[in-house]
Amino acid sequence: MTQLVLLRHGESISNRDGHFTGWNDVELSARGELEAECAGRLLKETGFRFDMCFTSELKRATDTLRIVLSAMGLAELTIRRSWRLNERHYGALEGIDPLSAIRKFGVRPILDSQLRFDSPPPPLDPCDARFPGNQLRYSSIDKNELPLAESMQQALLRVLPYWREIIVPEIRHGKRVLIVAHKHILRALIMHLDRLSIAQLIKLSIANGRPLVYELDDNLNPVRHYYADRRDRL
Repeated sequence: MTQLVLLRHGESISNRDGHFTGWNDVELSARGELEAECAGRLLKETGFRFDMCFTSELKRATDTLRIVLSAMGLAELTIRRSWRLNERHYGALEGIDPLSAIRKFGVRPILDSQLRFDSPPPPLDPCDARFPGNQLRYSSIDKNELPLAESMQQALLRVLPYWREIIVPEIRHGKRVLIVAHKHILRALIMHLDRLSIAQLIKLSIANGRPLVYELDDNLNPVRHYYADRRDRL
């Protein structure tokens, strides 16, 4: 039996303020920092140990992971960061609130991007500074691979190769893995692991700062999953 732990970053300032975030690189809120610290303490108290961690290039995830590992006394652990674990790209909606988005683009594009698996939000202009292809941190990546906006389907297709080619081999080699990422990326991984339908995915919610534990069999099929709790001494 193999354990895999998924953790959505703590509350960000955009979560707090109700803004679309995506690849917008925002800080954790004070509450988010506390959520990360509590998650780290919980994982330590319930007996979890990790050999390797994966996270995105976005500071709300990397800061959450840093705080978690510090609370666990594992600050020197190997961390692998990848843009493929970045949040779903919200295109032209990034950094604005839903009401402003509706005023600018109308109700239907906003609702469709939230409720339809294959519907992306309004895309960025390629000249927009928010396009990752115009940002130094992504300069080593082919611009054609970087999104102007993403549907949930496109985000899933982005993250699955990284899961299969990079993360799965580490798990198969016996590594105890923690993935700290974002709501839609974790939903995509859960859809894949649990073979969820699109309807099930749309209803799926992921709590900020709560470690979600997957117990996997030898074929990496889920046996069960649950949020870690101090009553679970593993």
